[in-house]
Amino acid sequence: MEVNANRNLTQQVAHTLGMGILQGKYSPGKALPSEAELSEMFNVSRSATREAVKTLAAKGLLSSRPRQGIRVLPDTQWNLFDTDVLGWILASRPSLELLRDFIQMRLAIEPEAAALAAGHSGSPEVALIGEALQRMADAEDGLDDPLESDIAFHGAILLASKNRFFVQLRPFSATALRASIRHTNKLKGVAMASVTEHTRVYDAIRKGRAKQARSLMRGLVEEALALIENRIASSA
Repeated sequence: MEVNANRNLTQQVAHTLGMGILQGKYSPGKALPSEAELSEMFNVSRSATREAVKTLAAKGLLSSRPRQGIRVLPDTQWNLFDTDVLGWILASRPSLELLRDFIQMRLAIEPEAAALAAGHSGSPEVALIGEALQRMADAEDGLDDPLESDIAFHGAILLASKNRFFVQLRPFSATALRASIRHTNKLKGVAMASVTEHTRVYDAIRKGRAKQARSLMRGLVEEALALIENRIASSA
């Protein structure tokens, strides 16, 4: 079992089993070892194992019922919005199709979030977009992290939208963007996203130009989607 000082025993077991499921070690529909066997495998108490199984059941990965034992559920039931589940998927070399699905979701949300943010152009949250943009500019000079500053920019737009549903998507979005941005930048042949293009989005938001902000953000996400779709087509 992978040991991490930041996780308790229950979290360690849940992480190891979750990664095993996402990596195909345990197939959907197949029975897992019993709680007693898992406890022995991981050298932990039955209570820690039981709580780990409950944790994974809540995330849609497992079912645990009397007489049926512990079984892996189909991936259609996995909670992809759970950051642990998403993180395990991304750590298992996500498919291009999954990245495409994520970017399609971004296309449905981020342009509208940018337009809503433009409606709050004088807010402190919009100022945070500018701070993230400055981090991206600093990253060009090696003074910040290119990936984390890009993620901060997109997260700040969700926050500045002041839509409570969009705001709560930030942890999920950040987790998925860590994989998505790496892939699209590699396909584009660049080390980091264009500060100039992101500046245009920020300027439109800062000036309260909702329609322009929506259009510019749509263009950014559509470019990323086209890169993934082209790679999928070329791999077919």
